[in-house]
Amino acid sequence: MGVPMLKSLEAMRVDMEAGLAHVTLTDAARGNPIDGRFCRELAALANELSSRDDLRAVLLTAEGKAFSYGGDVSLFVEQLDDLPREIKRWTTDLHSAIARLQRMDAPIVAAVQGVCAGGMAAIVAGSDIVVASSRARFVAAYAGIGYSCDASASVTLSRRLGLARARRFLLCNETLEAEAALAAGLVDRVVEHDALVATARSIADGFAAGPTRAFGEIRRLLLSASDQPLETQLELEAQALARTAGTRDAREGLTAFVEKRPPVFLGC
Repeated sequence: MGVPMLKSLEAMRVDMEAGLAHVTLTDAARGNPIDGRFCRELAALANELSSRDDLRAVLLTAEGKAFSYGGDVSLFVEQLDDLPREIKRWTTDLHSAIARLQRMDAPIVAAVQGVCAGGMAAIVAGSDIVVASSRARFVAAYAGIGYSCDASASVTLSRRLGLARARRFLLCNETLEAEAALAAGLVDRVVEHDALVATARSIADGFAAGPTRAFGEIRRLLLSASDQPLETQLELEAQALARTAGTRDAREGLTAFVEKRPPVFLGC
């Protein structure tokens, strides 16, 4: 699988190969929960990935029957009196990690099997491409236990589903089967279970061979598109386009187009 990274991680494993970071959630016995350890480790991962010059794409997968059941409810019950304080601590790590991952150049591809609930559904929704097994189910979860949302759910779900559809998903505590998630826009492709990881890996490999700097500018422009005035967003586009025009990949793309050959992008 390539060179392992961040060997101290317990809730996830990261392997780096040819510019692709393959992140695997490994706490399958507990349903890959979001807890304090997961939040700390995701923050460490985001710091590492966002600092690497050789990163060109990320593939997110999970071991086990479920992708993730979301927050660890059994842990919550044990800490009822301390939960408000603990949630602030956990989300400090979790939300900083999500922000860094969203602003990286490298696109993120997620491969989802089984149940994907709560905060993990929000994290997955923040991926650039979501591939789901035909057995996948996306569960809102929050309102079902009397909680509001976190993990960027109000942002990533509304951007993927639209505000009205995201409102219904969250307030009505809906569960979307794979095909319904595809129709709603939460998922980009649905494949047979046995083809899930290979399909997502192929997409991620394609990103890893692409113009990484251009991908990053596009990702960040889309983050600001819904909350900036038109003139501001147009200026952001102009500045981003000027930056990419100075890259080796942009020069290669133009040259390859004129020479009628496939471009060879180096990610710089």
